[in-house]
Amino acid sequence: MKDSDIAVSQIALMKQKLHSARTALEEFNKDRNDKLKTLIQFIGQLSLACKGQNLELDNKLAKLRHNLHDFDQIDEALPELVDIERLLKGQYNQTMAKLEESRTGLSKVIRQIQRVNSAPDKVKKEVNYFKQELSKPFHTVWEYIPKVEKLIGFYEDILQLQFNNPDDIDILPQHIQLARELAVKISEIEFRKDQRDQVLVMKEVLLGDITLSTLLESYQTIISLLLDNIAREKSASQDFLYALNDALTVVRDVVNNSHNSNERSAQLKQQLNNEINLRVDNAGGLITDIEDIADLKTQLTVQLSSLRDALSRKEALEQREQAILRNSINAMRKELNSITQEANSFKEKLFEHQKLNLLDPLTQLANRTALEDRMDQEYRNHIRFKTPLWIAVTDIDHFKMVNDNFGHSTGDKTLQVIAMALKNSLRESEFVARYGGEEFVLLLPDITEENISILLNRVREKIKNIPFKFKNQKITVTLSIGAAQVMENETIEEAFERADAALYKAKNNGRDRVVIDI
Repeated sequence: MKDSDIAVSQIALMKQKLHSARTALEEFNKDRNDKLKTLIQFIGQLSLACKGQNLELDNKLAKLRHNLHDFDQIDEALPELVDIERLLKGQYNQTMAKLEESRTGLSKVIRQIQRVNSAPDKVKKEVNYFKQELSKPFHTVWEYIPKVEKLIGFYEDILQLQFNNPDDIDILPQHIQLARELAVKISEIEFRKDQRDQVLVMKEVLLGDITLSTLLESYQTIISLLLDNIAREKSASQDFLYALNDALTVVRDVVNNSHNSNERSAQLKQQLNNEINLRVDNAGGLITDIEDIADLKTQLTVQLSSLRDALSRKEALEQREQAILRNSINAMRKELNSITQEANSFKEKLFEHQKLNLLDPLTQLANRTALEDRMDQEYRNHIRFKTPLWIAVTDIDHFKMVNDNFGHSTGDKTLQVIAMALKNSLRESEFVARYGGEEFVLLLPDITEENISILLNRVREKIKNIPFKFKNQKITVTLSIGAAQVMENETIEEAFERADAALYKAKNNGRDRVVIDI
């Protein structure tokens, strides 16, 4: 009976070890699942940074995020990764197709230039060389932009020959109008810092005495600057897509490998668990069935040896699984850290562009796009909370005289000073935007009818008291202001029209005054 007690004790010990092994396996699986969930969360955030490329890609990424939300749905996410990779490759192929179309378009233009018999011989030779270069396909946008610039150069050379004596060519009113419109357009565009000085000089030239050759050169320069900026943005987006495609490929491979490895490991573990349970059951049966202690000891020794062997194989399998998972996660972490930096950089650029798109480049106030967004927001608050909302439209009196007498550069500085003064005159909850030219629009919530006139006249007096001095001459700049309150059952656009009509009344009644539509 003593040997039987020992055998029972050993079986109990083996059961305890089996329980410990199962507990360790559960902890390992929990740790692995936690890490994979962290990875899945990161993939979801990464996919959000890719929004806006095209609608189908956005939908696929949204579905991917939904499937990865639950770890149990990871099998459904794997086909989505394949589709997303296909879409990213398709984006690249689409860019290549566009470049090929552009190359074909340039070839057509070159053929038109070759028909100009009056072109200089030098230009004709260069055009022939250029045509030969176009026989080679473009691989990047950077190969396309210089070709466009060179093509513009050919046109410039031909036009220069045609208008060899620009002083003899009459400048028509439409030419002057085109120059003024171009000056206004470039004021509304946000150029890079290294381009701004060149653009400012060009704007001064366009607003002065213009010649036809100068107008053509200005158009050529602006087109070149814009093409360069477009190429930079396309290149940055393309680089980000390439990096994202590589990262998603690595993630897909790691997830596939982990999934396949988990399935194989699960099968092997199940086999080992079945074997361990069988050995334990056999040992229990031996104690019940065998009465000879010596035979029982021999049989139990065989069973325990087999059990130890199964546990050893299971431990080796778990260690191998941990090593594979650790290596996969390390490789994926390295790749994902790289793409995280790329994504953060790209998001910062997008944020800057979104910010610039809502700012007037001259005054740094909100532009008309931002004004429309804010009008919608304030109108919703007005409807929801039943609070008063006023719209004021302001215009600088006799601003054309400032431009004509002191120059457009002085006029720009005047606009900047007045814009800052208007902004500083308002509370944080109030809003001012440049509407266009010398007009500004104010949105004034939570102002009573008794206080609106006081507020607007205070703004008007503040502008009037600014000590402007141009060419040692003191100038008083005044504002005319029209205002209207958004009435019940009235849209904010209708209130804006009433405020604009009130502004015209202020102008017609002598300027430098506030007129409120009540």
